[in-house]
Amino acid sequence: MKAVILAGGKGTRLKPFTTNFPKPLMPVGEKPILELVLTQLKKAGIKEIFITTGHLGEMIRLFFGNGEKLGLNIKYSIEDKPLGTAGPIKLLRNNLDKNFILMNGDVLADLDYKALLDFHVKNKNAATIGTALRKQFIDFGLVELNDILQFISWKEKPTLEYLVSMGIYVFSPSALNFLPKADFFTAPDLIQILANNNQKVMGYIHKGYWLDIGRPEDYEKACKEFEEIFNNV
Repeated sequence: MKAVILAGGKGTRLKPFTTNFPKPLMPVGEKPILELVLTQLKKAGIKEIFITTGHLGEMIRLFFGNGEKLGLNIKYSIEDKPLGTAGPIKLLRNNLDKNFILMNGDVLADLDYKALLDFHVKNKNAATIGTALRKQFIDFGLVELNDILQFISWKEKPTLEYLVSMGIYVFSPSALNFLPKADFFTAPDLIQILANNNQKVMGYIHKGYWLDIGRPEDYEKACKEFEEIFNNV
């Protein structure tokens, strides 16, 4: 099994931390975020890794090398321009002849990657979206009206539940046949193209811990919660 890890972003929302330091190398606990991700993938039996690099990518390549120290086989794809969250797989398509994970390199989750892959294979999906349940308290009364503005219902300060993308996907090799012509495109773009072409796309619901480290407050939260959640990583 293979994984493509996206590590080419500039991490602009985490500045000034990421001005001279790539976000995937920022430490959580005693290890960089990306090393935690790689360790989890290895535990799931995924040892062939492709890391897409761009901004300050030479630091990532220098730190992890060929992956031998982690017991992995790591190769790199170098972007000379932004390609989005799915554009990089165009550069790697000749290497992706089996089901593969595509994921952001700054995601912390106690996800069972093997269970995710098994779900994908069992259901014969073209793509599987890793999702997490989120709850949002609305501190207002929600009023529902019909097309002619007549009252239908009132929900006083409800808590809404919805599924969000974890930034972790599984794709089958067949999905590569639907890559758009554009160089820059996102994983949601590819998912939508697959669905529009009647390819089977399903969501895998993760009920455990998940955190996308995109903002300074997210990074601070990750550092505080790391030992409790990831003490075995």
